[in-house]
Amino acid sequence: MTTMGLVQNPAPPTPLVPARTRRATVRRVVAAVPIIIFGLYVVAAIIGPLLIDYSPVGGELDDRLLAPGSVLSDGSTALFGTDALGRDLFGQVVYGARTSVFIGTLVVLISALAGITVGTVAGYRGGKTDLVASRIIDVLLAFPGILLAIVIAGVFDRSLAIVVIALSVTNWIGFARLSRSMAMTLRERDWVKSATVMGVRRRRILARHILPFIAGPTFALATTEFAGAILAEASLSFLGLGLPSASVSWGQTIAAGKEYLASAWWISAIPGIALALLVICVGFTGDRLTRYFGRKQ
Repeated sequence: MTTMGLVQNPAPPTPLVPARTRRATVRRVVAAVPIIIFGLYVVAAIIGPLLIDYSPVGGELDDRLLAPGSVLSDGSTALFGTDALGRDLFGQVVYGARTSVFIGTLVVLISALAGITVGTVAGYRGGKTDLVASRIIDVLLAFPGILLAIVIAGVFDRSLAIVVIALSVTNWIGFARLSRSMAMTLRERDWVKSATVMGVRRRRILARHILPFIAGPTFALATTEFAGAILAEASLSFLGLGLPSASVSWGQTIAAGKEYLASAWWISAIPGIALALLVICVGFTGDRLTRYFGRKQ
């Protein structure tokens, strides 16, 4: 006699998060930290000067060289301390962030516009156009970018326009080389050849069939060039060749505090940390964008 037992459905297993999923979540969170910090810098650069009253030419000598957290003569608190002229260092950091973000954005926009135009046209057309563009790029690459910027900034009077021009003279080369190599590859694709056979104008081919594929990698490169422009501007201002003294720049603040490193280290240290943190976060953001667009190619 055969007995048949009742078949019971087993209880559903307890869902467990695999270790691989947890590691991936941690990596995503860690990768988002530089982007968040970079966003905070941008917000501080845009909104900070509207909320903080600071004058680069004003200061109370009674409040000079106060440590971070000290109370000023007007009853307010100097979060980052004061400099040798009694100016609030927190205001200098916030206004310096606005200067760095503004100059970095201008340099990247000008460099990207010039570089993409030259590189795309040279790579697509080839021939003498590509030869001339390549020789110009080779000549400019023979000079270190920061050295050429120092020469240009030293010849003319200190101003915002001169700093932007000096930094843009060589920054466009990276955009030109990237767009040129991609245009040379894209012009051999079937859809580009088909458009050429159909008699589509070159401008239309460049605008519809080549530039959209260059946009992603160019945006990733722009973040790296943005960090380089910020660092170069701070270097010029540190050497006294950047913005005029009436402007606020991290480089100027760091240079002004180098004589007080033993007694008032915060004057140079805090703007230096702010500058380093911004450049590092922008660099990490650029690396992540480069990997993302590299996988989509």
